[in-house]
Amino acid sequence: MMKRVLITGGTGFVGTNLARRLVHDGHAVHLLVRPGYKPWRIEAIRANVRLHELHLHDLSEVTRVVSKIRPEWVFHLAAHGAYSWQTDLNQMVLTNITGTMNLVRACLHTGFEAFVNTGSSSEYGYKDQAPPETELLEPNSHYAVTKASATLFCQYTAQQEKVHLPTLRLYAVYGPYEEPSRLIPTLIIRALQGDLPPLVSPATARDFIYVDDVVEAYLMAASHPGKELGAVYNVGTGVQTTIREVVEIASHLLVITAKPHWGTMPDRIWDTAVWVADNRKIGKQIGWSPRFRFADGLASTLQWFQDNPDLLRLYESRSFQSVI
Repeated sequence: MMKRVLITGGTGFVGTNLARRLVHDGHAVHLLVRPGYKPWRIEAIRANVRLHELHLHDLSEVTRVVSKIRPEWVFHLAAHGAYSWQTDLNQMVLTNITGTMNLVRACLHTGFEAFVNTGSSSEYGYKDQAPPETELLEPNSHYAVTKASATLFCQYTAQQEKVHLPTLRLYAVYGPYEEPSRLIPTLIIRALQGDLPPLVSPATARDFIYVDDVVEAYLMAASHPGKELGAVYNVGTGVQTTIREVVEIASHLLVITAKPHWGTMPDRIWDTAVWVADNRKIGKQIGWSPRFRFADGLASTLQWFQDNPDLLRLYESRSFQSVI
């Protein structure tokens, strides 16, 4: 059945993949976009979605637009601070905390079937095992603090208002339309040129989750209300992959002859040798499980580049990468 859908962050990486899937499935899709948004990811579906420019920290404007749309499903993916160049704490607070609160309040006023919030695995901080959703939160950055705050707000609100408002804590999502400067697109672009990019320590690990699996988690979270109000779900494969393994898999897939030079990129504050999801809860409560192994998702991402030569050239442009 067709739904009126509202997405924030719909011009971002995960949001645009979600928007495409919803358009494909026949839903009426509305995107809340910030002034000055970059349209390159949604150009192919621009005629199939409705855009509404506003700042999420402007409560009156958010309320006006939400009252006009009256969405049945809401997917909140807008965030600031997830990337290393996004360092403005004030903007993190305005987007991740104030923006989330404003959107939830506006949607409570009109009513909704499902509101799916987006959390982050960074809310847990550094752990030496795969943390379940009940694990003590020890955020490892200002961004993680603001995301944890938004998750707690959504969880409490869901329980107080008796509404379907789950949070998905995403692990390391990759796939089509990812930020050009991130590891996977950079690795593919450099590999197609017969080279490898600068690399951090080979022991650095991530739970890489393919974006199609993440999109499926959003749809299942919206359409399968669980018994737990304000449920939080980890969205990852449950298998961590080291950067050494990433390079080995990519080298086999792309026939790279260049040798990796480890440590040519400084380790980031969040880099760790243990970062993996405990995804048992989302499987038990709503039946979601990942379909893509890392090698399969990497091959699918490579195929996407090969099928979209214009976008491949765009990713190869240094000027493009420097402004995204």
